[in-house]
Amino acid sequence: MAAAAKPRAVLNEVENIGVGMLGGVTETVLQMPLLTAKFCLQEGRPLPTNVAGWYRGVGVQAGNVAPVTAVQVFLNGVIGKFVFGETSSTPLSDSTKILASTMAGAGSAVLYSPVDLVNIQQQKLVMSPVDTFNHIKKTYGFFSLWRGVSSMAVREGIYTAGYLGLAPVLTNYFASMPGREEKHLQNAIGSCCIAGVTCALVTHPVDTAKTVVQADMAGNQFTSAIQAMPKLYAEGGIGAFYRGGAARCIRTVGAFIVVSSLREAMIQYKTGN
Repeated sequence: MAAAAKPRAVLNEVENIGVGMLGGVTETVLQMPLLTAKFCLQEGRPLPTNVAGWYRGVGVQAGNVAPVTAVQVFLNGVIGKFVFGETSSTPLSDSTKILASTMAGAGSAVLYSPVDLVNIQQQKLVMSPVDTFNHIKKTYGFFSLWRGVSSMAVREGIYTAGYLGLAPVLTNYFASMPGREEKHLQNAIGSCCIAGVTCALVTHPVDTAKTVVQADMAGNQFTSAIQAMPKLYAEGGIGAFYRGGAARCIRTVGAFIVVSSLREAMIQYKTGN
């Protein structure tokens, strides 16, 4: 008789932070040109003409996305464990897993919104990260760094539900199919592609509205994401909401693969030890 499968381990808080930090740095450095392309296309700026331009802001982006991703993975673990009672012997249901990750992503917007804003303004102003931060604080006030935070919460809630909720759920679903039980890598990549494309398509309109609001610090054209949406539609129809959509879609899939794979590898390692 085959031995019963060991219950899947639940990562502790330190392990979740480590996975998030490593995953955030890795996917940002690998995919910074895609992020630059997205910003330029959404704002209507010309694309960079040299390598330095494509990687402008990579330091601040990687240095800040890593803690944000760590916070998302950490909050997901905390919410799962202390709000919904997840343990190795009582795993979360699929719907609860998606709900917990959505809550974690929305909470991370408090940290991530200033990161995106500084990165957008740094590329626009061609300043160092510190000079950009000081310029924003001096010109518009410290709390202007959270301009667009509500739309960021919507974006990150859905985004985090994708790589910490939907992707693992789909991976388990594929693994339950006859003949796919041992195809771990194929199942994971396929799941991340489906979840990544879905989340990118669903969130890109609000991401575009967030980007133009954060790019227009003075509020000359856009005062909020809600106000920006009808103006963007009037300018270019549905297509206006998907400027830079291809670049973001590819980056989202890549980020899902990197972070989800690292997290799954850590869980499997801990389960086997």
